Amino acid sequence: MNLTFNDRIAVVTGAGRGIGKAIAETLAAEGVHVVCVSVNPASCGSAAEAIQANGGKASSLAVDVGDSNAVGEACKQLIEEHGGIDILVNNAGITKDNLLIRMSEEDWQAVIDTNLSSCFYWAKGLVRPMTRKRWGRIINVSSVSGIIGNPGQLNYASAKAGMIAFAKTLAKELATRSITSNVVAPGFIATDMTSSFQEGDVSEQVLAQIPLKRFGDPKDIANMVTYLASEEANYITGQVFTVDGGMTI
Repeated sequence: MNLTFNDRIAVVTGAGRGIGKAIAETLAAEGVHVVCVSVNPASCGSAAEAIQANGGKASSLAVDVGDSNAVGEACKQLIEEHGGIDILVNNAGITKDNLLIRMSEEDWQAVIDTNLSSCFYWAKGLVRPMTRKRWGRIINVSSVSGIIGNPGQLNYASAKAGMIAFAKTLAKELATRSITSNVVAPGFIATDMTSSFQEGDVSEQVLAQIPLKRFGDPKDIANMVTYLASEEANYITGQVFTVDGGMTI
């Protein structure tokens, strides 16, 4: 299937590496202008430069996605520059793992701010032009941890579950404006964030939970996100798509 994109502009948060970078590259390969966002100007800058080197359209923007004021200003800047953003991919995320009895309030709040509150900040800042255009895509990159839970990841799993409820509610609020809101929930994907799970005995324990017996590739997530951002997905909203090798069957 050839996907259809009509000169769309996308914001991808956490685009400096891993899944976010793969999403940015895959959207750009379809002709989408991608604004690569991360807290590190070097990483989002290099992601945008790599896309441009391959003939794609991209720019970069360094923003702390957990800072409401910074995101608000970034959204104003993007709307002034582009007139509006068509596709928002909330992908930025961090982990600060620990069991409940050892988890600090600071580590709880940092993960909630970066992974969940950021979705609110970006959607609130960018959705109004979408409603006027009567077209838009909001895609949250959650996790299977937000569906089944994971010991030691209370903050992360809670934030990822919140992203699902956020997207489902937004889908109902924005449906009359032809704006869709969906979730992609990755399983174990081979990235820097999961590097500790990819070695030795831990790797064997993880693979035992995955019917396909392998870690996923960032491109697996990027392909699903790109489909949901296309014209071909215009009747899909409020849904959660697990891309996890069969973990949650």
